[in-house]
Amino acid sequence: MVLTFHLAGINNQNFLMRDDQTGSYWQQVSGQAISGPLKGKSLKLIPAEEVTFALYKAEQPAGQVLKGVEEDEKHYSPIDWEKQFEKLPVVVEHPGEGFQSKDVMLAMSAFGQERAYLLRTILTEKLIKDRVGPENVILVAGPDNETVRAFRIPATDFYRTNETATLLMDAATGSKWNFQGCAIEGSSKGTCLESIPLTQNYWFDWRSYNPEGTVYRTPAGR
Repeated sequence: MVLTFHLAGINNQNFLMRDDQTGSYWQQVSGQAISGPLKGKSLKLIPAEEVTFALYKAEQPAGQVLKGVEEDEKHYSPIDWEKQFEKLPVVVEHPGEGFQSKDVMLAMSAFGQERAYLLRTILTEKLIKDRVGPENVILVAGPDNETVRAFRIPATDFYRTNETATLLMDAATGSKWNFQGCAIEGSSKGTCLESIPLTQNYWFDWRSYNPEGTVYRTPAGR
């Protein structure tokens, strides 16, 4: 079934969408129908990431960029909408965990666990090694120091390099890996790590919909 969606309202400062075909209401944050004939159904998540234009063009020189429609520009959010949103109050708060309501989090739903990371921590650390469920993962800040990607890694350790083209090196073989998670030098050349989709959200919103989710904490003494 092909569905056509429209913005229908806001629930806990998260979009509600309504499909024209059945009149069901869908929650943006989860992709689930929360009322109507399709209640309980879920949309398939298509991974997406926020990258700088410079990084996108470097990785996808033949890639295309959607151009805004001039006559509809008045309906678009202003370029500084995030700064304006930071000034608005939130309808639900989750104090006591060390985060501010508008802190930006990157989160993954992987290996049977919901896990969130404070964005500014990743950009400061450059490379975070973690364990999610039974798997070892890393989160890496890109050469633009704005884009972050996550990968599942084997038992071997990975380290950050000071090179732009090869951001990572593994301890087992000394192979060097790029920001796409692929080895481009060494005995592992041609091998790529499994990418883990990340979603970006505010702390108050993520915690509201993931009450049992866990949060990465910087190791003591760092």
